[in-house]
Amino acid sequence: MKNIKEPVRLRAFKAAFPHTIPILAGFLFLGFTYGVYMNVSGFSFWYPMLMSLTVFAGSVEFAAVNMLLGAFNPLQTLALTVMINARHLFYGISMLDKYRGCGIKKLYLIFGMCDESFSINYTADIPKDVDRGWFMFFVTLLNHIYWVSGATLGGIFGSFIHFNTDGLDFVMTAMFVVIFLEQWLKEKNHAGSVLGLVLSAVCLCIFGADGFIVPAMVLILLVLTLIRRPLQRRGDMI
Repeated sequence: MKNIKEPVRLRAFKAAFPHTIPILAGFLFLGFTYGVYMNVSGFSFWYPMLMSLTVFAGSVEFAAVNMLLGAFNPLQTLALTVMINARHLFYGISMLDKYRGCGIKKLYLIFGMCDESFSINYTADIPKDVDRGWFMFFVTLLNHIYWVSGATLGGIFGSFIHFNTDGLDFVMTAMFVVIFLEQWLKEKNHAGSVLGLVLSAVCLCIFGADGFIVPAMVLILLVLTLIRRPLQRRGDMI
């Protein structure tokens, strides 16, 4: 049985790894920056290493630095964490069908789902001879490893390396632009993508840059749910 399963996992790994190469560059940079930030804030490298391993939520991890340095306030921490990562509720709803039938791997897929893993697993064109569950598992695992590695290295070498980290966060923005463009090229019709852009722009104007993400995702989910069948009949959604 072991000899049968190993090629399946290896084939899935080989198919998943190329999709994660852009994430590798972004996560190493940002993870390293996070590790440096923790180091200059007075924490040893164990903190960014263990937090990136167990929390695995970049925005929350950056915000957690001030929480750890401030007064103990678990309710405020819970509220801030939910607010920052509320978008994952919609990611989870979108992945219900894709995670079905993945067995025990589903537990790790749920834990390790970040923006980048969601984008790849939701949009990737998985070859027919590759096991879907193992493909998504390796995408999630590799991205997790990249982030932990970057954070740990930053925590270790942060006290020895001094550089200006302004602008490094744009790496992830650029990566999402590339993912969006790849998805755009795959679509036969761009109705869904254009709708998402328009609704996001409307929410940006109404709620501002700091508060538009959750309202935009709620609005996009509602509108796409209402018009999903007409779009599918026309072939506008993949």
